[in-house]
Amino acid sequence: MEINGHRIELSHLDKVLFPDDGITKEQLIRYYSRIAPVILPHLAGRPLSFQRFPDGINQEGFYQKNTPDYYPEWIRRIPTESGDETVNYAAADTTVALIYFSQQAVITYHPWLSRFDKPLYPDAMVFDLDPGQADFNAVRQAAFDLRQLLLELDIRSFVKTTGSRGLHVTVPLDRTLNFQRVKAFAQNVAEVLTGRSPKDLTTEIRIAKRVGRIFVDTARNNYGQTAVAPYSIRARPGAPVAVPVTWEELGEAELNSSYYNITNVFELLNRRIDPWKDLYTQAQDLTKALHLIENLKANRNSR
Repeated sequence: MEINGHRIELSHLDKVLFPDDGITKEQLIRYYSRIAPVILPHLAGRPLSFQRFPDGINQEGFYQKNTPDYYPEWIRRIPTESGDETVNYAAADTTVALIYFSQQAVITYHPWLSRFDKPLYPDAMVFDLDPGQADFNAVRQAAFDLRQLLLELDIRSFVKTTGSRGLHVTVPLDRTLNFQRVKAFAQNVAEVLTGRSPKDLTTEIRIAKRVGRIFVDTARNNYGQTAVAPYSIRARPGAPVAVPVTWEELGEAELNSSYYNITNVFELLNRRIDPWKDLYTQAQDLTKALHLIENLKANRNSR
């Protein structure tokens, strides 16, 4: 294939990557080529971690961070400090890059929450609602409760299914605060939220102590951490996709975290506008909210 002056050798297109569903590498390539206009704004300019499954999802895959030497020179590298070493992460800025990565059996994309030009300052804050043993209705309610708390702080939030079992609630940021301050703020929000529903929600790290409660996880708000990209396929039977939904759609009874897949996600996009289309133009300043959450936390602790 030649696209935009770049030549890509495609091979083993009939290789089945999702054995239970018969989904092949060719279908993976076609999906990412078609979804490119809506996924690329969430990948471009960000260091990426890939999940690759060269022999299909029923075989052991692996995470890739470093860019291999054999990647063509037109694949963008992002040199990034990681401990005492520099890691050359690959970036996906173009459709042709997505096609190349699909040829490498990249199934899932995990971008950083910051961009290459300001890596210590995230432009998104993510709350990962991990259901544990809870059903999706409980996760749905937790997301609505979190949205309400954020509205009390004058913060707009957006939600996506993860293609697995939980939900991600995301807040676009203006990059004025570094990861340390954003993480502290997110943790304060989580503590106030779980304090309102301690029987249903928890910030307890140890799984054994969650006792069926939903884990409100803020750990992704750290330098070098990632979150699954919107519209990325997950390495699970049925090829489910992480999909942004509206808050109204989240309330629909049939929705669950793996409801959308590589086939029906296009039906969704054809009938309504992508709710995350202009996500990063809605970046917010947390200055006011920092004081508000401190007051809410202090009031809760004084009871």
